[in-house]
Amino acid sequence: MLSDSLKHQIRDIHSRIKTTLPLYQPRPGQNLLVAEIAKIVSGSYHRHERIGLIEAGTGTGKSLAYMLAVIPYALSQKKKVVIATATVALQEQLVNKDLPFFQQHSKLLFEFSLVKGRQRYACIERMRQQQKHPELFATAADAAFDWQKLLDSWQQRYWLGDRDTLATPLSEDLWQRIVADPLHCHKTDRRHMNCPFHLARAEVSNADVLVVNHALLLADLASGNSILPQAEDSLYVIDEAHHLPDIARDFFAAQAQLSHNSVWLEKAGKTIQQLITLLPATVMKELLRFDDSCNELNSLLKPVERSIAEFKTRWFADKTEYRFTDAALPKLVQQQAEPLAQMSQKALVQLERVQQHLQENISEQKLPLKQSFNLLQDLSHLRHKIEQQQGLWHLYAMEQEKNVHQARWVELNNQSQNVVGHACPLGVANKLEQLLFNDAFAVIMCSATLTALNSFQYIKYDLGLNRFEGVKTLQVTSPFAYAEKGKIVIPKMKTLPTEQAYTDELSTLLPNYLPKDQASLVLFASYWQMQQVAENIRKKGFSLLVQGEASRQALLQLHAENCKHNRCSILFGTQSFSEGLDLPGKLLTNLVITKLPFAVPTSPLEEALAEAITRKGGNPFLQLTVPATSKKLVQACGRLLRQEQDEGQIIILDRRLVTKSYGTAMLNALPPFQRHIEY
Repeated sequence: MLSDSLKHQIRDIHSRIKTTLPLYQPRPGQNLLVAEIAKIVSGSYHRHERIGLIEAGTGTGKSLAYMLAVIPYALSQKKKVVIATATVALQEQLVNKDLPFFQQHSKLLFEFSLVKGRQRYACIERMRQQQKHPELFATAADAAFDWQKLLDSWQQRYWLGDRDTLATPLSEDLWQRIVADPLHCHKTDRRHMNCPFHLARAEVSNADVLVVNHALLLADLASGNSILPQAEDSLYVIDEAHHLPDIARDFFAAQAQLSHNSVWLEKAGKTIQQLITLLPATVMKELLRFDDSCNELNSLLKPVERSIAEFKTRWFADKTEYRFTDAALPKLVQQQAEPLAQMSQKALVQLERVQQHLQENISEQKLPLKQSFNLLQDLSHLRHKIEQQQGLWHLYAMEQEKNVHQARWVELNNQSQNVVGHACPLGVANKLEQLLFNDAFAVIMCSATLTALNSFQYIKYDLGLNRFEGVKTLQVTSPFAYAEKGKIVIPKMKTLPTEQAYTDELSTLLPNYLPKDQASLVLFASYWQMQQVAENIRKKGFSLLVQGEASRQALLQLHAENCKHNRCSILFGTQSFSEGLDLPGKLLTNLVITKLPFAVPTSPLEEALAEAITRKGGNPFLQLTVPATSKKLVQACGRLLRQEQDEGQIIILDRRLVTKSYGTAMLNALPPFQRHIEY
C-alpha cells in the first residue's frame, strides 16, 4: 500500500512539474492515471498480481503519469524500473527529454540508462586492428575508409561508440568488422575492458531506471536476466504494449535452411582442421568431438534434404511458400526433428568451448594475427548457422497432434534455390506468463490503442492475462475536444473497395477532398493502389509527396517546408504512415483514409491462426480480422489531432463502415468526432 508520506511526495512532485511546464493545462485524465498506476504497483488492488492494462488516449500525458506513479514507489522499495518500448523514437524521447526533465524537477536521486543489444555497439580494439593492419581486412572498395577519424571521435567523446550515434552511417559490411560480438570483445581481456559495450553494461548495475526495447526485454527474460535485474526486483512499464504479442511471436519463432547444408558443414570441417594445426594438443580431444558432431549433424540433415527435394516441385508449383496444414510435417522430417534438436544443441556446447580456447590463445598473443581473426570470423558464422538449426528443430520436435500451437511452413529462395524451414508459435500467452507475469514485482502495460472494438478481451487473450484475477484495466480518454475540433466524413460511393472499379472511382473522387490551402495525408491499404491513384491524380495537376519516391525523412522535411510557406502539401502513404507519424498543427488538417486496413490472411502465420480458430468452431473474420482492423483504424485516425489546439477533418472512402454489420462497432471505437455520413 502507498504510505501517506509517499502520496504527499508524488503530489509535491506533480505540483512542481505543473508550475515548470510552459502552457500547462490541467489534465484530469493524467491525475487519474497517476493515482491508478500507483495503486496497482503498490498492491492496493491485489497483493501479488500487480498487473495493469491501461489505454491512455493522445494528449493524456501517460509518460509523465507512469514516471510519477512508479519511480518514487520503486525507489522507496529499493526496486528497479524497466521501461520497454517498441520504437526507437519513444526510447529517444524518454532518454533525451522525458527522464532528464523528470529527474531535474522531481528532485529525486536516481540514475537512468538506455540499454541496447550488443550488436548496437562497436569494439574499439577491433577498430584499432582495422586501422593498424588494413592489409589484413580491407577490400579494394573500402580500403580508403578513415578508421583513425572514428577512433578520434570516440576518444574525444563526440561519438558514444554505438551505431545509433554515428555522425555518418556505416555500411553493414564495415559495421560487422567492428561490432562488439562476444567472440572478439571479451571483458576478461584487458584490451576490451573500456569498450563501449562493457562501459554501457557497467552503467546498468548503477541505474535505477532502465529503458529497453521489447525484443531486448524478452531476450533477457528468456536468458534468465543476464543484463536486467531479476523479475521479482523489477517494476516493468511496457509502453506501446499493443505491439508486444507480435514482437514476442517473432522472438520465439525460428528459421533455418533445410537444403544445401553440406556446403557450410564441409567448410566447418576445414576450419576445424586449421584449428588442429594451430591450437595446443590439450585442445585436440575437444576439436575432434566437435568435428564428430558436425559430421553427425550432416548425416542427420541429408535424409531431410532428400525428402524436401521430392516434395519441392509440388510445394512450390505456383508460389514460394508452402504451409503445413495443422502443423503436420512430412513423416521423415518429423522423425529427424528430435535427433537434430539434440545434436545441434550438443554441437553448440562444443563450439562454445572451442571458441573460448581460441580466444584465450589470441589474448596471450600465441597465434598469427590474420589467421586467428579469420578463424574467429568462421566460427562466428558457424555458430549462427548451428543456432538456427537448433532453434528450428527444437520447435519442430514439439508435439502438435492433440493441440496445434505452431505455424510451420517452408519457403523457397528463388535466387539461391535454398529451402528454408519456419516455425512460429500461434500464441505467446504461456511464455509471457512463465517469463514475465508470474515473477515480476509489477507490470504496467500501456498504449494509446490497447483495446479492440472498445474491449480489453482481445489483448488479455493474446497476452495470457485471462487467468490472472488481479489484472486491473483502465481506459482514459484523450482531453482533446474531438466533437469541436474535428469531424469524420463518409462520402457516398458506388463501389466497394473489393471491386475492380474502386481504384477508378477513388481517382475521380479523391481530388474533391484535397483542399488547396491545407496539409493532407492520404493513407492507402495497398502500395500498388497508392501508385496507381498517384499517377491518375498527377495527370489532373496535383503535386504529391509519395512514399517510396524519397526517404520518409526527406518526404516529411519537404512537407514541413511546404506548410511553413503556406503551400498546398499532400502526402501519400501506406500502413507505416498510419502509426508513429507526428504531424501537429498545420502540418495536418485533412486526413483521408481510402479504405479500411483489412489485412488479407495470406501469410502462413495468419492462415494458421485462422485455421486454429475455425478448428475450435469460431469465426476468424470476426474474432481476428475485424478487431485487428478496428485497432489499425483507430491508430490511423490518431494522426489528425496531436495537440489540444489542432483541428481538421477525416475522410473515410469506404462504404463498408455504413453497409456492413461490423461497421457500427468500428465507428463507435473511434474518438467522438462529429460525423457526417452521406448515406
